[in-house]
Amino acid sequence: MAATGPVPFKDVDDGDVPAARDPKEEFGDLVVALPRKEQFLVGRLYRGFWLPEPYAPGILAFRRRFTPRPDDVVLTSYPKCGTTWLKALAFAAMARDAYPPAAADHPLRRLNPHACIPFMEDIFTERREAKLERLPSPRLINTHTPYSLLPETVTTGGGCKVVYICRDPKDMVVSLYHFLRRLQPDLSFADTFDSALDGTVPYGPMWDHILGYWHASVARPDRVLFLKYEDLLQNTGEHVRKLAEFMGRPFSAAEEAAGTVASVVELCSFDKMKNLEVNKTGATEGKYKSMAHDSFFRKGVAGDWVNHVSPEMATRLDEIFRDKFRGTALT
Repeated sequence: MAATGPVPFKDVDDGDVPAARDPKEEFGDLVVALPRKEQFLVGRLYRGFWLPEPYAPGILAFRRRFTPRPDDVVLTSYPKCGTTWLKALAFAAMARDAYPPAAADHPLRRLNPHACIPFMEDIFTERREAKLERLPSPRLINTHTPYSLLPETVTTGGGCKVVYICRDPKDMVVSLYHFLRRLQPDLSFADTFDSALDGTVPYGPMWDHILGYWHASVARPDRVLFLKYEDLLQNTGEHVRKLAEFMGRPFSAAEEAAGTVASVVELCSFDKMKNLEVNKTGATEGKYKSMAHDSFFRKGVAGDWVNHVSPEMATRLDEIFRDKFRGTALT
């Protein structure tokens, strides 16, 4: 019997897989003609968003070449908004028949969540589309690409689903700062914060990134699920049920009675994942950046911004978001 997904991307055999066309050859001229900013990460402005320069050709290739399957689920987020947690929860919930969450050999006990679900920016930058095609359905995939830059096959197609997670922007900026310092130790918090204010952070402006997915979730609630990190923290089990149902894998009454939801929540809890050996050692694979696994598990809380952001800075950022979100039901 053919394997059914999701299966960990790292476990997929990629022997003798031909490399796709190099996106730098295909889109390099377009990228170098785009407005450029050089701060703590070089960015290129494309259709209103500052894309990380090393990923820009790959994002364009993803946009032009990706062919979704009807049962694909695309996990999306602005960076540092709960991506790792969402990947773990989605994988554990969707793959629970093949990999019971309480099992000692569960993939999430031996692999970092980023090794289980492929990141499209890496896949298309590194020309690994053929390996992506080898993933059995249903597939879970991940990207930080803004909604308006997703492949039209995703945003207008009838089958593929999208899950988005956002977070209090003040906590996001703090988390992004600590994460980027692993790449650039001399990075200042003031520079990171100012870049968030003027919209030039990677994949920014943040507000436009969030609003794109929010409007899509309002227009297409059957296709786009919008989650908030703080809500997930407050009642993880309830939101895991909502996530599983949206992905087409609702928990049965028998599973509820057996405590399967609680098992998924426990397996993917911050403390559990942070203390797994695989997440204390090793690093992600990627030509653009290889990040230590422990860099994805800093605090996992809401409200830590008060230890880094002055009241004046917080007011400035809050006022921008209030203005940008005015007229929507989003707060």
